[in-house]
Amino acid sequence: MAQVPQTFFDALAVRTWCGLALEALGRSREEIDAINVYPVADGDTGTNLYLTVESALAAVEAVFAGHEVGGGAGAPPLADTVQAMAHGALIGARGNSGTILAQLLRGMAQVLAGGGTAAGGTTGGETWGETWGETAHSDARGLRLALRHAADSARQAVAHPVEGTVLTVASAAADAATGAEGDCGTVARAAYEGARAALAATPGQLAVLERAGVVDAGGRGLVAVLGALVETFTGERPSAVAVVPPVSVTSEEHARVAVDSVGECVDGAADPEEGGPAFEVIYLLEAEDVAVTRLRERLDALGDSLVVVGGDGLWNVHVHVDDAGAAVEAGVEAGRPYRIRITHFAVGDVHTTGAERPPRERAERAVVAVVPGEGLAGLYAEAGATTVLARPGEPPASGELVEAVRRAHAREVVLLPNDAELRHTAAAAAEQARTEGIRVALIPTRSAVQGIAALAVHEPDRRFDEDVVQMTSAAGATRYAEVTVAERQSWTMAGICQAGDVLGLIDGDVAVIGSDVTTTAATVIDRMLQAGGEMVTLVLGDEAPDAIVEHVEGRVREAYLAVDTVVYRGGRQGSLLLIGVE
Repeated sequence: MAQVPQTFFDALAVRTWCGLALEALGRSREEIDAINVYPVADGDTGTNLYLTVESALAAVEAVFAGHEVGGGAGAPPLADTVQAMAHGALIGARGNSGTILAQLLRGMAQVLAGGGTAAGGTTGGETWGETWGETAHSDARGLRLALRHAADSARQAVAHPVEGTVLTVASAAADAATGAEGDCGTVARAAYEGARAALAATPGQLAVLERAGVVDAGGRGLVAVLGALVETFTGERPSAVAVVPPVSVTSEEHARVAVDSVGECVDGAADPEEGGPAFEVIYLLEAEDVAVTRLRERLDALGDSLVVVGGDGLWNVHVHVDDAGAAVEAGVEAGRPYRIRITHFAVGDVHTTGAERPPRERAERAVVAVVPGEGLAGLYAEAGATTVLARPGEPPASGELVEAVRRAHAREVVLLPNDAELRHTAAAAAEQARTEGIRVALIPTRSAVQGIAALAVHEPDRRFDEDVVQMTSAAGATRYAEVTVAERQSWTMAGICQAGDVLGLIDGDVAVIGSDVTTTAATVIDRMLQAGGEMVTLVLGDEAPDAIVEHVEGRVREAYLAVDTVVYRGGRQGSLLLIGVE
């Protein structure tokens, strides 16, 4: 059914655009995933863009709902709507292309909302500021400026911009829009056509695309989003876009030019023919601008594909690295990272131009785990798991677990919830993933230390059922405990505790109430080892006393000669100490 066209860029147009963009990406998601060969051939660009726009649309719908509940007449202000769109995209951005799209939307919002300050800014020689922030809609000039600022700000967010990518397509769209005269529909169509032409030329700019015989996946997604913008203002859906470039761009002569012009085609990587970093690290970060500047420098030295977008104290950080823990630690030093997602690129995924296998090839098996701290996230990721960070009071929803299963990009997935209260959430996520053709086994781990035990015996080459049985057995043979501080007076299995008391919980129940962290930890371990054990695992939180490790290790050595101790740093994990005995 034809879309009713919007005359101006107002709140209703923003809502319509986001909805149509989500539909367009839904139709082309699998196609875009299939042509995803740069910067990593992990087949998820279409999915990442879809999830990013889905988050933006949800934020816009929330503004409309709030406006209606508040008794407001008509539609909400344009400024509120575009700012919600940008914020939703920022917090929901997935992957390299999704993060860049979030910055494109933020750049548009800065212009259309007046830049957030009376001063506004200047784009392409024209000043913007309060022009649209206080009004109900923007016109064609505002749309031109918004597209220009979006392209420029996205390019600035990428540490080492590469031509032949979504950045090139965005710049071409802005260039075409700048020269367009007429209404918003005319400007949108010009931007779409400019982007479409640039997309077709991407194989001539990036050798990996030319070898694969496809256009850039991120750029293809942006063309779909701009096509939705055309439909918003004209009521007409543009024709489909080819993902295979014209024959002329794959000629031998053009290939030589492409290779010469690309040079270091990976963001910061020295040799485009070598494999790249093993992990993708993404997190939201609350930090000041100065700290983010230092963070950019540190992450740029650690890896590549660095994109840092956002502002006003909230940022979305994306980078590919070999040391996932160091990337997270850099965020901790800069501010407060959360919603941390670490993905281990499957064996055979290619980071640059050396791809020989089809980009849609999935790994055979993967592990997805919920972890309570940044340190454990790095530990699990280094062991090959895809992680979902769960902060105290912020348990992940089933949708986040489903998205993590998709990111793992495997035919078979072992899911470790690592929390008894997440069992039903994980079961719902597993069921949803199964409907998508993924074989999922849920191991009901109740603590991260049980997950560590399960991951230690994981063997991807073993039959799936056998692997799940062995991992389940290892987790079940691991008793778990934690040492934490009581927040309020409460009745427990060990008696009444007061706020500030140190609690030792064994298998989920309070077993020890004390006043000293080290003494309580030693008592808990003694009780656990009374039933036997060969290894004690300690995971220290950031606030655990420095002396606790030395004291506990000494106690175990003296009293339990055949028992080994292993220690990990968990970061901000909620509990002072996690304990596992197996």
